[in-house]
Amino acid sequence: MKKRRRIVVVGGSAAGPKAAAKARRIDNAAEVIILQKDADLSMASCGYPYYIGGFFDDRNMLLCTPTGVTRNPQFYLNAKDIEAKVNTEVTAIDRKVRTVSFKNTATGETGEMTYDKLIIATGSVSQMPPVPGVGLSGITTLQSMKDADFLRKVRDEGTIKKAVVIGGGLIGIETCEALRLAGIEITVIELLPQLLTFLDWELAKLVEAHVKSNGANVITDNGIAGFLGENGKLTAVKLQNGAELPCELAVVAIGVRPNVRLAQQAGLKIGETGGILVDEYMQTSDPDIYAVGDCVETINRITGRKVLAPYGDLANLQGRVAGENAASKNCVTFPGTIQTGICKVFDYAAGSTGLSEAAAKKAGEKDIITVINTSPDKPGFMEGKLLVTKLVADTTTGRILGAQCVGPGNVSKQISQWAIAIQGRLTVEDIVNSDLPYAPPFSLAIDHFIATAHIMQNKMKGRMKGISTMEVMRKLTNNEKPFLLDVRGSDEYEQMRLGIGEILIPLGALRKRLNELPEDREKEIICYCKISLRGYEAALVLEDKGWRNVKVMEGGVMAWPYPREK
Repeated sequence: MKKRRRIVVVGGSAAGPKAAAKARRIDNAAEVIILQKDADLSMASCGYPYYIGGFFDDRNMLLCTPTGVTRNPQFYLNAKDIEAKVNTEVTAIDRKVRTVSFKNTATGETGEMTYDKLIIATGSVSQMPPVPGVGLSGITTLQSMKDADFLRKVRDEGTIKKAVVIGGGLIGIETCEALRLAGIEITVIELLPQLLTFLDWELAKLVEAHVKSNGANVITDNGIAGFLGENGKLTAVKLQNGAELPCELAVVAIGVRPNVRLAQQAGLKIGETGGILVDEYMQTSDPDIYAVGDCVETINRITGRKVLAPYGDLANLQGRVAGENAASKNCVTFPGTIQTGICKVFDYAAGSTGLSEAAAKKAGEKDIITVINTSPDKPGFMEGKLLVTKLVADTTTGRILGAQCVGPGNVSKQISQWAIAIQGRLTVEDIVNSDLPYAPPFSLAIDHFIATAHIMQNKMKGRMKGISTMEVMRKLTNNEKPFLLDVRGSDEYEQMRLGIGEILIPLGALRKRLNELPEDREKEIICYCKISLRGYEAALVLEDKGWRNVKVMEGGVMAWPYPREK
């Protein structure tokens, strides 16, 4: 009788179960086994903040299939003929004899198992700040179901009044929202100058303002010096600037690192970023071993550089590739990542795909051009909501390199469209006449996505001379004194204004009031309105009338990342 191929998967969170399920579909005769250290399987870890925040109350929903069936060992055995051993920690891999050693974390029993093909999906581990007091009770991460259970209990009991979230990345911001919805006083502490470093500074500041408007405090450019406590319990955090913040809970969300201990001990090659080195087939330096998920490094499809990309969707895609290759032969590949992500921020969203301006410059991209578009996602009569998009493109070719979008509108749709454009290596010219679905309940007649390309096209052709809000502020700080022209209506101006020395001349009155503008036709004039559509039209009027140094402040008042007068 022919021996059954045995495929062993180490890790049962996201990538591991996906790899096992795909392997089973490819080879129905194989013996497929999952060894999972924790008690739960196939956890929707990206859903933890929403369980904590009370968006749903049934814990099992984090473990369910789309049809509501709990993914436990019995499910895997009955539905997929996959043996899933929970509470089973793999302690060693012997590549010479192709065995894994394991220990039952509940009973302490040990064992050994052979494999024909092995898939490592050991995920990542949370980083902790190297400061005093990290062992105090009341300090946690949000990495596991155990962490989620603890924070949900905090929410339900309602006894904790003050908490600190350390780290302003995706998990930190989502945790901030979850705890704030529970009525807890929250302070987010970020060592860097901004939240959400996948965004450029000016968009990150818009997100920060929204977080603050929802009652959370935000401290940037400051880190943790230590945790303070009494009787083993957390009472405060001490910041690097010496300030002390009283709190009963601290959630550490300063990032994760690949969990490569098993791979290192087995002699597998580790990449330059610290993740397991794999090829396009998700194959490690051992042809019988594959690795997937947060524990591996992958390639950035734009720069060609190795990166870490600990995203749940990529883990599933990589698992699918490894499962098929382990069950047959190396016939499918994973091409890498453009690092697309999105984050819910109360009733706001922040998303990014490809390279930000900062990332493009860091990667050595020299010929880049950027533009900001502020406009609604739908018509006003369909309750359209604002979007602020920043587009990054290659100056010479027009190829799209990256896009960021924030706001209460449909950010996910915008980022999804830009992600496909980047993966398809599309240019600005490819997008300006895109044929997208249109009806007022879903978008403007010219979707925000296409309008952003239109603005970039105008800028690349020299029809619009754009200037960023940051450059405007730099000029003001340097006392350069450009002529600032606000062309909104007087009622808009009274409701909200920047207070930076601007002159109000509504667009409809501009042609009749040209005498109020500088006589010097070389004087720098910066036009803007709420979203700078009227600002662009005003600039065209002034250029037609002979002013030769007219610019448009991109994004207008709604993209202004600094304090306003009102």
